[in-house]
Amino acid sequence: MSTRTSSGTARTTFGFALITAAALALTACSGGEPATAPAGASGAPGAAKGSLPTEDVVSAVKKNEAAAKLLPADVRQRGVLTIATSVGTPPSSTYLPDGKTVTGVDSDFAAAVAKALGLEWKREVVGFEAILPALSSGKYDVGTGNFGVTEERRKTIDFVTYINDGQGFATRSDSSLKAVTDLTQLCGLKVATGAGTTFEQTLEKNKGRCAEAGKPAYEVNVFNETGAVWMSLQQGRSDVLMSTINGVRYAVTQQKNVKFLNEYRRLDVGFAFKKGTPLAPAFQAAVNGLKADGTYDRILKKWGVTGSGIERSQITPPEIPAPTK
Repeated sequence: MSTRTSSGTARTTFGFALITAAALALTACSGGEPATAPAGASGAPGAAKGSLPTEDVVSAVKKNEAAAKLLPADVRQRGVLTIATSVGTPPSSTYLPDGKTVTGVDSDFAAAVAKALGLEWKREVVGFEAILPALSSGKYDVGTGNFGVTEERRKTIDFVTYINDGQGFATRSDSSLKAVTDLTQLCGLKVATGAGTTFEQTLEKNKGRCAEAGKPAYEVNVFNETGAVWMSLQQGRSDVLMSTINGVRYAVTQQKNVKFLNEYRRLDVGFAFKKGTPLAPAFQAAVNGLKADGTYDRILKKWGVTGSGIERSQITPPEIPAPTK
């Protein structure tokens, strides 16, 4: 049975920032082990520990007339789109020290695409697990939150891809775990992860494999707050943590006594839309235009995630196959 811990679904922007910042502040120290702190993982090369890169990689973006022409006429006329944004941890999405300004990979790509399309955003910070249902209901035009493309999500959501991230594991430095290449290695352990994520889905879907192997099941500890996931690991209430590859790699450079284990699987990540959206072709053209003019690579370099680059943006591609084990 999953253990679900939540502070409630009604969360303010500032409250979320405090929870996440508190989790990192409680555990911040001088750095991770060399093997778990890849170059550039903490953002801009040479960035001070705990700082966020602030390089402006968006303002120089020019309007992509060809991409803008692909927008529906009503969207071009009103010039504004509503975007639901989930704020978690760097490098995907976080807050600047003011506790109000959203920054990160998702934010830079959204801003760059908006400029390329000649649009403005009306942004609302929304809980991760609430965004996809809200898109399906038509409440928002676009959603961001490091949403991985899965076959289940493809049934009701369209995606325009812009990076490749995926699923990774972390644990405390004193753990004997070296890598999780087969989920049966988790049998008998407590695994912390976020609510409504592909990580939760993967863990729940495969929990029965422990019984098949004659081992005790692993326990999935699910939290609505990203900071709470890390505190669960740090405080020993969970044995291992499953989250985004880039997020875990960043976090272990900012916290003490934790280590990155390994990438488990890769997933394409994209802007999320209601199924059948007419916006997808314009967004795809805008992302590919950013690749052509160099903005794309500048965003990845700024956040230290050059390994997450994709060759070209796609509209709702098939899910990247899971590991066979």
